[in-house]
Amino acid sequence: MSLEAYDYFLPEELIAQEGVEPRDAARMLVVYREGLFRAEHRQVRDLPEYLRPGDVLVFNESKVIPARLLAQRPTGGRVEVLLVRERTPGLWEALVGPGRKAKPGTRLRFLSPRDLRVVPHLEAEVVGVEEGGVRVLRFQGDLMAHLEEVGEVPLPPYIKTKIPPERYQTVYAKRPGSVAAPTAGLHFTPELLSRLRGMGVELRFLSLHVGPGTFRPVKGDPEEHEMHPEPYEIPEETAEAINRAKEEGRRVVAVGTTVVRALESAFREGMGVVPGMGETRLFIRPPYAFRVIDGLFTNFHLPRSTLIMLVAAFLGYERTMEAYRLAVAERYRFYSLGDAMLIL
Repeated sequence: MSLEAYDYFLPEELIAQEGVEPRDAARMLVVYREGLFRAEHRQVRDLPEYLRPGDVLVFNESKVIPARLLAQRPTGGRVEVLLVRERTPGLWEALVGPGRKAKPGTRLRFLSPRDLRVVPHLEAEVVGVEEGGVRVLRFQGDLMAHLEEVGEVPLPPYIKTKIPPERYQTVYAKRPGSVAAPTAGLHFTPELLSRLRGMGVELRFLSLHVGPGTFRPVKGDPEEHEMHPEPYEIPEETAEAINRAKEEGRRVVAVGTTVVRALESAFREGMGVVPGMGETRLFIRPPYAFRVIDGLFTNFHLPRSTLIMLVAAFLGYERTMEAYRLAVAERYRFYSLGDAMLIL
């Protein structure tokens, strides 16, 4: 299917610039994978009405780190650094702009974003340049100990307003490592989680650290698009709960596309979801045979993105584009801080 097939018209004013409060007051478009196309207009707080006791709801508990850094070169010139992932302790992949100012051997000192002073005891050297212009940085000093001081939470480029960093974090975020929020989870409140537990829904957690590839548009033929690797970890109790539910005919519902990719990557025929750590480059697009999930709670995604293609693989292409047209007509709010869609 061509890239143009995933275009849709979106008025700019429907791109959400701030989150709804309380979080579960966001709107929720409910759509179904089978039968005639039908949709229901609800709010996220109504989610318990659509789930059953015994359903397993799976969340990504990765925490967004302040991954955007401002650095100074020996000449005094400045570059912006976006951390991508840690390969080994102290060795990070990063995007640096402008890249021509960060050749191998360049030493960087880091500035406080609040007063632009040089932060002592933290430096890095560019030790390599890889495919796509990714820089490899070796840090001297404890980066994680200084990260809150030197870093800022990176927001998607379509968010033009300043929002509190905690608003771009799920209420259950636990494992630091993402440079972008697993945004479907931004809709949940402690009260909603408590209601779901109280009605017998199993809440299970995994982590997939979201990289900047989540913002990377697909260009040209989708068949040739490569995903950046993203690390994930699935606890044993999560894998056991999912596999037990599948054996007993109970539903597994993913909160967000990152959960889908982690679970589908960890699935092994005859074994089910295998616990442990891994790395995924999985690009899910039509046609795709899902092995794990029975439902998906997600946001409204960018045109031509890998995320809308994943939704189309699960819901069906025609139904997905119809749902998006309906969401625009009903003036739902789109992207990271926008409204939600529940697919059952």
